[in-house]
Amino acid sequence: MRTAPQAGAAPAPGGSRAPPVELVVLVGLPGAGKTSFFRHRFAATHVHVSGDLIRNRANARRKQLRRAAGALAAGRSVVVDNTNPTAAGRAEFLALAKERGAPAVCYFFPPDVSLSLERNAHRTGRAHVPPVAIHVAMRRMEEPSAREGFDRVCVVEARRPGEFLVRERAG
Repeated sequence: MRTAPQAGAAPAPGGSRAPPVELVVLVGLPGAGKTSFFRHRFAATHVHVSGDLIRNRANARRKQLRRAAGALAAGRSVVVDNTNPTAAGRAEFLALAKERGAPAVCYFFPPDVSLSLERNAHRTGRAHVPPVAIHVAMRRMEEPSAREGFDRVCVVEARRPGEFLVRERAG
C-alpha cells in the first residue's frame, strides 16, 4: 500500500506526481533480514542510514540522525536500518520525521532467535555479530506500534533470499 502523494509534490517524468518523502524504520534482531529487505525494496529510492555503515562508532546515533535529517531536508526518503529494539530509541527518528513533515513507517521483523543465529553463522566480516548480541537485542525488543507515532506499521516475514511477505498491521 502506497501513501498518497503530498500536495505540491514535484511531478515525476510522464506527468505523474512523485511519491512523498518518508522515513522508514526497520525493527528486528541482527540476522532478521532487514538489510536484505532494504536492498530488495528501497535501495533504488531511499537513503540507507545504518550504524553498520559508520566506521567510527563514537556518536553513531547522532551521525545517523544527522544523515537522516540531511536526506529528508533534501527531499529524499530514508530507511533507518538498525535493530531499533526500543520505543525510546525509535522516538528520536519519529521526532525527526514529524519535524520534517514526513510520514513514518515501521517494518517489523518478528523475532526468531534461532533463525537469526543461523543466518548470523553464515555471515563474515563486520556483518557477523557475536551471538550474544542477538540475545541482548531479543531481551530489549519492544514490539512497535502506531501509538509510538508511526503512520503505518507493517510486519515482514523474510522467506527465501529476496522474498518477503509484508502485511500492514491494523491500528
